[in-house]
Amino acid sequence: MSTDSTERKESTLHRDALAYHEGRRPGKIEVSPTKPLQTQRDLSLAYTPGVAVPCLEIEKDPGLARRYTAKGNLVAVVSNGTAVLGLGDIGPLAGKPVMEGKGVLFKHFADVDVFDIEINARTPDEIVAAVRAIAPTFGGINLEDIKAPECFEVEERLREELDIPVFHDDQHGTAIISGAGLLNALEIVGKKIDEIKVVVSGAGAAGIACANFYVLLGVRPENVLMTDSKGVLWFGRGDEGRNKYKDAYFRKTDARTLADAMVGCDFFCGVSMKGVLTVDMMKTMADRPIVFAMANPDPEIEYHEAVRARPDAIVATGRSDYPNQVNNVLGFPFIFRGALDVGATGINEEMKVAAAHALADLTREEVPESVRRAYGGEAISFGPHYIIPKPFDPRVLVWAASAVAEAAMKTGVATHPVEIEEYRERLRAKSDWSRALMRGVYERARRSPKRIVFPEGSNPRVVWAASEIVREGVGKPILVGRKERILAKFRELGHDMEGVEVVDPADCARRTDYVAAYYALRQRKGVTQPAAETDLDNPFTFAAMMVRQGDADAMVGGVTVHYGDVLRPALRVIGTAPGRRLVAGVYLVEHGHELTLLGDATVNIRPSADDLAEIAMMAASEARRFDLDPKVAMLSFSNFGAVRCPETDKIRAAVQRIQSEEPGLVVDGPMQADVALDTALRLEHFPFTRLTERPNVLVFPNLESGNIGYKLLQRMTSGHLLGPLIVGMAKPVHLTDRSGTVTDLVNLAAVASVER
Repeated sequence: MSTDSTERKESTLHRDALAYHEGRRPGKIEVSPTKPLQTQRDLSLAYTPGVAVPCLEIEKDPGLARRYTAKGNLVAVVSNGTAVLGLGDIGPLAGKPVMEGKGVLFKHFADVDVFDIEINARTPDEIVAAVRAIAPTFGGINLEDIKAPECFEVEERLREELDIPVFHDDQHGTAIISGAGLLNALEIVGKKIDEIKVVVSGAGAAGIACANFYVLLGVRPENVLMTDSKGVLWFGRGDEGRNKYKDAYFRKTDARTLADAMVGCDFFCGVSMKGVLTVDMMKTMADRPIVFAMANPDPEIEYHEAVRARPDAIVATGRSDYPNQVNNVLGFPFIFRGALDVGATGINEEMKVAAAHALADLTREEVPESVRRAYGGEAISFGPHYIIPKPFDPRVLVWAASAVAEAAMKTGVATHPVEIEEYRERLRAKSDWSRALMRGVYERARRSPKRIVFPEGSNPRVVWAASEIVREGVGKPILVGRKERILAKFRELGHDMEGVEVVDPADCARRTDYVAAYYALRQRKGVTQPAAETDLDNPFTFAAMMVRQGDADAMVGGVTVHYGDVLRPALRVIGTAPGRRLVAGVYLVEHGHELTLLGDATVNIRPSADDLAEIAMMAASEARRFDLDPKVAMLSFSNFGAVRCPETDKIRAAVQRIQSEEPGLVVDGPMQADVALDTALRLEHFPFTRLTERPNVLVFPNLESGNIGYKLLQRMTSGHLLGPLIVGMAKPVHLTDRSGTVTDLVNLAAVASVER
């Protein structure tokens, strides 16, 4: 890259970084309440006099603070700004953006809340006193960017004095993540950890912690040479710069420089500075060397230089633009998540080792399609270019946090033990919003998994979904398409086809029967015999015929086409359920840990009063499938007759029909959306309403408002949508849109499996 282009890139980064931190509101974090504060009663519960009740309970039993306050999910990120990442001693205030960033990562990756605490304290005594004073507020302390050797003493003393987890990420984060990478790299190159020669460049907090951790993993201490800015730590070089933490790595050796140390080295751990490792040094390393050049932002040797010098090397850096990024975000959020959830009194060595092994083991698992998509669709599989999980892999939360929690329980530091399998399921629900919602559906689907046909069988997301459906046991996938293309896609993605059926319309043994049945069904609707043959070349028509003829129980599609391209063939072939005049699309929306069903946002353009009544009753029936007691709000632009016109009259008529046909169903309207969603407002102004609780089914008056409404929700809120579930079909047919994920497809298959 030229000097000019480098300068332009740096200038752009400078501008964008400042705009990012300033935009909308300054900084990267805010405090949000978790309880309502809308009425006088809310105020009396949140503060005086109600707040006295939990205060007195906690006074009697301090352990109840986890139950009645945020302490159990709150971590302090504490720094004095003396060793800020790559910037050095810039002071606590200048380091605040980094600490806020740490809080963002805690929250995003592990749902751990953070207060960043920047302190004017230089000496270990001052730092320890400050942290000890604020400790009652927090469930854990994350020390950050405190220079060595003070950081070692501070952590040691706080671990002894406090009964909550204390963790200095600059030491242990890099150690744990690189330790996981080392375990996998050694497996690939076929070397034993107790036989390798290790060189650590950098004798600060990270270097010493990495060396200590590698010894915990099995490296022999005598096989470690450490260097600092003055060269190798060797007996006799003098006392300048020595301290008790570095002393453990002084060796009797003839090596004096990093170049001397690198001769015959199996594993280089760099936590020092740009450019200290040269191509010539790499050429003196042992066969199949491992090089972790982790200095940030510029590694000890540039990645491409390293792989050109030693094509047989496994190379990792701290950068996201190269393979094998050693990123601390794979560690601290999940380590604290596991420690907090079992009320650990500390983070011990066994918990750190458990985290490293969990990360190493996860890397050997098949990588989900969602992770590949987050990284540009690149092929990712265990090997020299993938020895550490990707930061955006949602499975890290489950694997690492549960491993830490389990180790805490086994070593006796957990004060609130959990049942580990139940805990893993809770973690899955954190990383996948639909997990908790779908738990009951999955359990029912596993009891009697149905045959689910996918018309878009060669699509990569469908292939991934088929594998997941088999693994979860929630269905028996049937993929429709050219057999050789589907088989090739399975091979390309590294999946096996156990439990997956492939049906090629071109040579299906049942094709003649399908054509005959389709012709009989459609011959009085303009379909000739040749046209029937042609129509069965359409995979959506073919899949619908499989369902109609009993060779499949349900159909799921839509990842490559518009809704209508799936729904029209299904309606022609499968039709509506007995007693139903129409079908409708129902979305499931999860927002604020509450589930709401929206209908109809995809099918009926201008529904009549009878249509709206039928849509509402079908949506209510669907709500019961998700263990909800349906409460229906019929939406409009006005409230309860404030405006009389055909649009509101049809909603009043729909409500009357519902009350006549299902008198036990709670339904009311017409009402505006804010009135529907704000129970206090509704009861204050319309005390006569039948809806005395929050509705969980919202019915739009027409397709225009429904489509606009759900798309606004999708793009402008943090809510999650699943669907549309098509209700009213004679047999299950469900759709996703072209942005639908693998998880969406699996969830729709599970829903289809539990339908009658």
